[in-house]
Amino acid sequence: MVRMRSVASSNTSRPRARRRQAFRFVQKVAGPLGLDFFIGLPDDVPPARVARIDGYTPPQMLLHLHEFPPRFVLGFLNPFSLTYRTFGNPRITGLVNEYNRRELQRAEIPAANGIGTPRSVARAYGEFATGGAALGLREETLDALRRPAAAPSGGRIDAVLHIESVFSLGYCKPFPRFTFGSSADLAFGTPGAGGSFGFADPDTNIGFAYAMNRTGFRLYDDPRELALRDALYRCLGERPQVSGPTRARA
Repeated sequence: MVRMRSVASSNTSRPRARRRQAFRFVQKVAGPLGLDFFIGLPDDVPPARVARIDGYTPPQMLLHLHEFPPRFVLGFLNPFSLTYRTFGNPRITGLVNEYNRRELQRAEIPAANGIGTPRSVARAYGEFATGGAALGLREETLDALRRPAAAPSGGRIDAVLHIESVFSLGYCKPFPRFTFGSSADLAFGTPGAGGSFGFADPDTNIGFAYAMNRTGFRLYDDPRELALRDALYRCLGERPQVSGPTRARA
């Protein structure tokens, strides 16, 4: 098992709301699809099944400013910045290696500590990519997810990550600096800390997921994940997955 960021709602400020979200995920998604994925790791899952994350530390981040956005790193290290306050809320979640702690794995934090297998993440996204019959998804729901993101009024620069980003309904959408999925640009998904990535591509009926134990230093387009995704889409005769000249590290 590996840790993956969940794509659940970002409304995680209250414990009761977090419990409701975790219950809904199990009831409406994980259960019907038979997913090996949890938001709040049950006590009956043995520690031996949970992979240990080899996460980067703040000093290591400073050594990788050619990969991390420099403004993101400076914000991550500044306790008065929005970046620091976002990643450190609650404070225990601010460092990647803290997710190896069993008490944090047990916590129900939908936006941060989904724990499961990449196969299950790909299965969930694959359901959305192929019509959602097992979940009873309505066509208008799928159409809203496929639709291009509306341009944000304040520009594409994320106030927390300090890079361009394009989101719609909680999911990242393809744009020139982050190319994923087919050229139809119907894909939607979520990158995770350290290089993980999962997405649905309705145009090719693909659910994709990648997760790692050793964290990388890109916010997206981790070289390991990118090589796998690019090979997949080349096999399908689709566009290369390599993004434009200004990459996530810029």
